[in-house]
Amino acid sequence: MQGLMMDMPLLISSILRHAARHHGDTEIVSRRLEGDIHRYTYVDCEQRARTLADALEQAGVKHGDRVATLAWNGYRHMEIYYAVGGMGGVIHTINPRLHPDQIAWIVNHAEDTHLAFDITFLPIIEAIAARCPKVRSWIAMVDEDRHPVSAAIPNLVNYEQLLRSGRSNWRWPEFEERAAVALCYTSGTTGNPKGALYSHRSTVLHAYGAALPDAMGGSARDVILPVVPMFHVNAWGIPYMAPLVGAKLVFPGSQLDGASIFELFESEGVTFSAGVPTVWLGLLAHVRQQGARFSTLQRTVIGGSACPPAMIRAFRDDYGVDVIHAWGMTEMSPLGTLSRLQNRHLQLDDAAQQKVLEKQGHVIYGVDMKIVGDDGADLPWDGKTYGNLLVRGPWIIQAYFKSEGGDPLQYDADGAGWFPTGDVATIDEQGYMQITDRSKDVIKSGGEWISSIDLENLAIAHPAVANAAVIGIAHPKWDERPLLIVVKKPGVEVTREDLLRFYEGKIAKWWLPDDVQFVDAIPLGATGKILKTRLREQFRDYRLPGL
Repeated sequence: MQGLMMDMPLLISSILRHAARHHGDTEIVSRRLEGDIHRYTYVDCEQRARTLADALEQAGVKHGDRVATLAWNGYRHMEIYYAVGGMGGVIHTINPRLHPDQIAWIVNHAEDTHLAFDITFLPIIEAIAARCPKVRSWIAMVDEDRHPVSAAIPNLVNYEQLLRSGRSNWRWPEFEERAAVALCYTSGTTGNPKGALYSHRSTVLHAYGAALPDAMGGSARDVILPVVPMFHVNAWGIPYMAPLVGAKLVFPGSQLDGASIFELFESEGVTFSAGVPTVWLGLLAHVRQQGARFSTLQRTVIGGSACPPAMIRAFRDDYGVDVIHAWGMTEMSPLGTLSRLQNRHLQLDDAAQQKVLEKQGHVIYGVDMKIVGDDGADLPWDGKTYGNLLVRGPWIIQAYFKSEGGDPLQYDADGAGWFPTGDVATIDEQGYMQITDRSKDVIKSGGEWISSIDLENLAIAHPAVANAAVIGIAHPKWDERPLLIVVKKPGVEVTREDLLRFYEGKIAKWWLPDDVQFVDAIPLGATGKILKTRLREQFRDYRLPGL
């Protein structure tokens, strides 16, 4: 016997249609590359997205075709998200911070049929256009009077002209909810990137999960500014979650410096934001320098890499802003865990609550996780035992696009498939997970594991340290020993001995780094993560003192 409920597919077009119908006058505000602030409503966005969908259909885009973007966070990018996905195509967001050779490889591997771009990325398009023969048109996302002219780009189309070719009475189609809707490639720090292909069903479920109170907790009372780019795992799902709950959206465009972000926070009444730690370092530095305060900001999600505890404390203690420490992956759409206090934690003192919030957090419904040993056996949830972190759920991939890399899953005794994250973690008795390292970055010293993340977080807490990284250096007796690599804050002096003394009493003695090296900058990847591979290459000939 089956239930007698309406059979309505979970499609992303239903999210935008809901926002237009029930939150129609709620604003979407964008700082444009043209230099002004653009304002319109969910009604306007849905209308333009439908019109664009028809224009793309007339241009030959078919169900399942990939349409790529190289663009910042803005209203046109939002329209393309829904136009392409809503018509049955696949929106393929590309990270413009990748090397042009890698971008060309991704475009060709995805077999993109059209590519829309912000004009700041015109040099990238000119560099790759001739190498991407399957792209039928290159769409400049700019006003007509600022449309670029380039002999290096065939079939260069203006976005607004293309939009005018569509019909405003075009209607969203219905189709199978398991159809593909979006494609995101991993950052590709080793080897070629691999594609995670999301479905309408997984994307809508992920938006529901993101909106839960113990996740991002989005609501129609919020004004949300995603600093995390829309080319970074769909801005962590915010372009879908915000219209689902009817929240006002504020898009920062290309200006992601502390001063520009703070200005938008204050002028638009932003209550909630999200981004990687490196962005918030710049924002906090600006606020401190100006002696400013946040008048409306209530909470921010920080993820992409481990959030230093000192940053959580600064937001909470100095500015009254709650930090939601989060963890996820491209392969997870990306949300996995978020660190929010439960009822049991409310009576704890501030220090004990801080310890909870420093962890990557608790799963939300839609994600299951466990830690296993190298033999695949489950390990205890005691907050101390390290293991390889595995996950499963309806918005977690079961295979990469075009089956790159074969079957990535590990199967348990019941035949259930689990995705190996590549992270090493602990899970405590209350189900809170803490990443201790990437499996390839953990330092193995004398048969024991040392967490490079813990050592980095402590170093960043030193008032003279702007950024820090820890890598393992070969040792004839201990296999590996930690090397601390530090970028000093401008105009501040600190010595090797100062930093090593800073660790005293905070870690086990055998975890103490064997040496400190000062550098001008630490290499970061396209999503703001520290490139340990490049650091290991940089220090491959380095020898620890006494060896």
